[in-house]
Amino acid sequence: MLAADKSETARQRRMPYAIVLKCSNASAAPVVDLWREASRFESIPSMERLDYPPHLTFAIYEDILPADLFATAEKVFANVPAIAIEFSDIGHFPNETLVLWARPADDRMLRRVHRAIHDDIDPALCHEHYRPDHWQPHCTIAMNIPAASKTQALEWAARKRAPFIVTFDAIDCISFPPVKIIKQVKLLP
Repeated sequence: MLAADKSETARQRRMPYAIVLKCSNASAAPVVDLWREASRFESIPSMERLDYPPHLTFAIYEDILPADLFATAEKVFANVPAIAIEFSDIGHFPNETLVLWARPADDRMLRRVHRAIHDDIDPALCHEHYRPDHWQPHCTIAMNIPAASKTQALEWAARKRAPFIVTFDAIDCISFPPVKIIKQVKLLP
């Protein structure tokens, strides 16, 4: 195998890294309840299978040095207090399988944080759906709903309009799958 072929194979096997805002406290309960309800539309409960708490993903990178990821997370989130986010309803992404997610009622602060991350790390390195011009702030509820359950799942989502607040208390730099926390920045109480 040529050196170029070996490096390409290594790149294909490399797990992606992400910067995520997570909730590891009792305020996560409304999201976990939605996970349980929405899982009935999936053959395997996707969010439970992650074995990771409710979160919002700011950026995903295939090819970045972990030290650069850590430096950005520490720079952007140094001395930042826990972030309380009100969610207003459920949105969806119409991929091969339907993805349901909780929509922040006001995403301006999340977009400012997202911009700060991408001001520090070239957006071209980020997965296209997480770049500043494509990113939709969201907290995933179910990510593998088959076409056969789509209509029923969307009807369920349309009925779920009660707002709730989740307090996110940490930033994780992770690799996945499976989710592995490689660095954490605790937000101030």
